[in-house]
Amino acid sequence: MTVSRPDVDTDALTSELLALALEAASRAGALLRDGRPADLGVAATKSSPIDVVTEMDITAEKLITGFLAENRPDDGFLGEEGASSAGSSGIRWVIDPLDGTVNYLYGLPTWAVSIAAERGGVTLVGVVEAPMRRETFRAVLGGGAYLNDRPVRCRPAPSLEQALVSTGFNYVTTVRAHQASVAARLIPQLRDIRRGGSAAVDLCDVAAGRLDGYYERGLYPWDLAAGDLVAREAGALTGGRPGAPADGDLTVAATPGVFEPLQALLEEYGAWHD
Repeated sequence: MTVSRPDVDTDALTSELLALALEAASRAGALLRDGRPADLGVAATKSSPIDVVTEMDITAEKLITGFLAENRPDDGFLGEEGASSAGSSGIRWVIDPLDGTVNYLYGLPTWAVSIAAERGGVTLVGVVEAPMRRETFRAVLGGGAYLNDRPVRCRPAPSLEQALVSTGFNYVTTVRAHQASVAARLIPQLRDIRRGGSAAVDLCDVAAGRLDGYYERGLYPWDLAAGDLVAREAGALTGGRPGAPADGDLTVAATPGVFEPLQALLEEYGAWHD
């Protein structure tokens, strides 16, 4: 899906936003990696008892918002753990301090800090920090995508039956059961399906050519804002249901040639339903 650039001189602005996002993500990633207690507890629940919020989620978001507010006090925020303010600068930071919470809780390495900066509904900058993989993905609108300072591009398009596709599952049991039925119908049409546990990392893995596609139902803006930009700047196509942007109904990201047939199958199979 094509996104037009906002009518602003973005060079100096995006350089500043990118530098701040990289530093905030690095600090939060180090906190989460080095500060994870051996007896990590559950502070609260989100949508169900399976979907946990840890003390570290909340601490990491406070670190990120505090750092960004100190440097850009007039910006707004939208964060998974409750940060919400309109700001007056026109810039809004969209933050997932710990994407892949359950992986983190269990000591699995696929989790990330996701930070995006948007203006007028258009994402200008995206950073996804995956500390346990020692990987930092970044993208600026119109400037390409990078992994640890190396440019990345999505894979050349295979046929759909040769495509490796990742997905995720909701924490609500009834929704997850429907998503499993959709995946079961997709498997015979693809090379295989993976389930990584972090939307931000999955989107970046499409960008890096490690996956041919990714789809998921039920994502929030903070889940996909940064990773969506990284994927698009790496040459992938992203969207939701046919003709719609990526949203809570459906998010699809794939290499050109896989995107449309995958999206069509997801529409046919009702992947947006609960």
